[in-house]
Amino acid sequence: MSVVENLRPDTVTNVDGDQRGEELPYTFELTQNYPNPFNPTTTFEYSLPERSHVTIEIHNALGQRVHTIVDCVKSAGSYAVTWNGVNSSGNPVASGIYLYRLQAGEYIETKKMLLLK
Repeated sequence: MSVVENLRPDTVTNVDGDQRGEELPYTFELTQNYPNPFNPTTTFEYSLPERSHVTIEIHNALGQRVHTIVDCVKSAGSYAVTWNGVNSSGNPVASGIYLYRLQAGEYIETKKMLLLK
């Protein structure tokens, strides 16, 4: 599998009787990937203030979709996802600039990253 996604350890997933309810995110957010530039893997984090259908896609500089990393419904919380520089077929992609795009409900954000081999 080319993607590893985990809840961050400080993420609250249930606020019923939880004293840490204030730690749930208040806004949608997509962080800059790290490391950047990267080789062979990179990680980015995102936060959801509400349950949403989440799609995270990687696109090349021409705007062509290279890989879909996340495509499912997620609960409110903060997540981290790792991409290892392969396309949807499992083949390594070339060095260059790539865009990663988060769509969660009506929220859309795109950021740039650089793969150097």
